[in-house]
Amino acid sequence: MSLPALLDRLADIHNLDQAGALLNWDQRTYMPPRGSEPRAKQLATLAKLSHDLLVSQQTQDLLAAAEAAATHFPSGSKERAMLRVARRNMDKATKVPTALVVALTETASRAEDVWQQARADNNYPAFAPWLDKLLDLKRQYAAAVMPNVPIFDALLDDFEEGMTAAELNPLFDTLKAHGIPLVAAIQSRGKKISSDILTQHFDPAAQQAFCAFILKECGFPFDRGRLDTSVHPFCTNFSQNDVRITTRWEPNWLPGALFGCLHEMGHAFYELNIAPEYEATPLASGVSLGVHESQSRLWENLVGRSREFWIRYYTHLQKAFPSQLSAIPLDAFYESINRVAPSFIRVEADEVTYNLHIILRYEMEQALLNRQLSVTDAPAAWNEKLHKYLGITPPTDREGILQDVHWAFGGFGYFPTYSLGNVLAAQLFQSASHDLPTLRTDIQSGHFAGLLDWLRIHVHQHGKRYQPRALVLQATGKPLSTDAYLNYLTDKFGAIYRL
Repeated sequence: MSLPALLDRLADIHNLDQAGALLNWDQRTYMPPRGSEPRAKQLATLAKLSHDLLVSQQTQDLLAAAEAAATHFPSGSKERAMLRVARRNMDKATKVPTALVVALTETASRAEDVWQQARADNNYPAFAPWLDKLLDLKRQYAAAVMPNVPIFDALLDDFEEGMTAAELNPLFDTLKAHGIPLVAAIQSRGKKISSDILTQHFDPAAQQAFCAFILKECGFPFDRGRLDTSVHPFCTNFSQNDVRITTRWEPNWLPGALFGCLHEMGHAFYELNIAPEYEATPLASGVSLGVHESQSRLWENLVGRSREFWIRYYTHLQKAFPSQLSAIPLDAFYESINRVAPSFIRVEADEVTYNLHIILRYEMEQALLNRQLSVTDAPAAWNEKLHKYLGITPPTDREGILQDVHWAFGGFGYFPTYSLGNVLAAQLFQSASHDLPTLRTDIQSGHFAGLLDWLRIHVHQHGKRYQPRALVLQATGKPLSTDAYLNYLTDKFGAIYRL
């Protein structure tokens, strides 16, 4: 009975964490502005209860007893996997003082609301002190949980188990070596493509109706999920039957909400399709943020920005926005949504320049965490790096350093997972295409069940059962590689721009 007793205890901890996630979702969507301070304390209380319950001697004894009795479980079994993940979580949690958990939770909650207002007001100085506090707390956290490794590596490990900056650096060098010349070639000798089609007025209510239609078409189950509005798009879940996504509706930029919905839908599919037997166990979530981002980037880009997708759905979009699109041919629309041009906003960046946005943030985070860059000087450093990589300078901090929510909730180490997701998305799509020879014609016909089922079988259902590298190898037959991704970019954008 050792493992069942442990799982009962871990389910209680899981439920506390999900209650906190629900309060956080409400904070980002419907909470009145003046609820910020008490909400921060509520979240801190739940985090304290969860942490204390996890690191209690009783939970540690239950884990030790379950590990001692685990010899009869076969190697590679779900039970062994549950114990492996539980031990990893326990070993980290016992190194972190409860007071630090409380401080991080409360500060991040308050900082997120300050960031939201600072972004709206283009007022970086209002957010800067909170960024400074979060950096200090994350340094303390890193020193506690992994004292003998670089700060950034300790934080990255929370999102991407076993990954280090030393492994990321050559990957980013490869992406830069491919991406910067491709951008230059497109700008110097590629076909000229305008964004005017996408910057007309698109009624937000009509956008919302069309996005809900597309989500249903792709298989998003609205009896198990919701679509709501937030300042920054995100996906969260409280159980396998309650997965919620958000986006923001911009009246003069159609792709923002549309591709934001497809992106968050990819995250939702992962959480919706984890094996039901893993609910409330240590395996009941995605194995890493890189794998998670591979799902969102796959649906957003390899499906949602494909020509096949719009052969099926462009007439529906034209009916939703007849005055804007009825006279625009499919080819012009397809080229417009895949236009490559340096831009300020990461979540709206094209596929070719996107990784340069990630590299900027990756370099900034390390400099900030290692005190090589001050919070005061960070906006200027941001602008300088964006000009270095993309040749443009943000006119305001709202379009620069204030655009992302991640630092406001303490998500240092998170950004590299987006690029890992880009690379893995192409690798997974290549494997799925091999196994599903009619995949592209299925997309053109609006039939997504085959792809979704392939992803469920090879990725989603396993939750955290396999470690990230093992899952990638199992799903695609080889370790993570940039080959499929770089070939995809070269082929797609070479054709669009007639290089």
